Amino acid sequence: MSSPQILLLARADGSRVATSFNHAALSALDPFGDSRQLAWLGDDGVSAGRVRFSGKAVIKDFPHSETLVVHAGHVALSSAGQTLQLGVGASAVIGRGTHLSVQASDHSEWAFCALNLADAPARPGLTFLDPYTLLNPSAAPEPAILIGPTPQCRALNLFDDATTELRIGLWDSTPYTRHGRPHKLHELMHLLEGSVTLRDDQGTDVTVNPGDTVFVVKGAPCAWASTVYVRKVYAVK
Repeated sequence: MSSPQILLLARADGSRVATSFNHAALSALDPFGDSRQLAWLGDDGVSAGRVRFSGKAVIKDFPHSETLVVHAGHVALSSAGQTLQLGVGASAVIGRGTHLSVQASDHSEWAFCALNLADAPARPGLTFLDPYTLLNPSAAPEPAILIGPTPQCRALNLFDDATTELRIGLWDSTPYTRHGRPHKLHELMHLLEGSVTLRDDQGTDVTVNPGDTVFVVKGAPCAWASTVYVRKVYAVK
């Protein structure tokens, strides 16, 4: 396993990213195994990367929980009478154990963060991550790591699994800057509004703009600097 790092998965404009990807399935049961590109695969069941998939598939028992953000094409997910039509920029969660039908247009692609644990309970169903969700006040970063004023932050979990501690939802914040520290959790971030620069301990900057998706590995040194309001989709474990 590689050292924890900040991994840019996809840009909104489709431009090439520097992250390295390996073609590999998450398991023998992975329905997108032939189409999956891994940027990170941890020994704790967390993975992140991209999927390039076209056509139709029916999965009787989806083998893991997966957060996806569409970056190209159009993806329709259907389960138990519910259908999510996901265009570019839309995001959703497929829960473990879902009976799922997928229909993707040609050259569809999504960034993903998945949790694959053999003993995890089923959480069947689809969760749409509505970008206009009303949020509740949430804790700001610890004062000891802040550089400047304390921001006002809000969040709401739209998918929350107490057993696996997988939480997925939306978060926003007024501008702030903080010192680098090891990232407390694995986190997929998809920026909806604003811009933020993440910096590792080598001084390398990754600037994330609206429509971009990045994955920060648990333990990765990461500083944060935003000069404008930021709103994002998150998946943390």
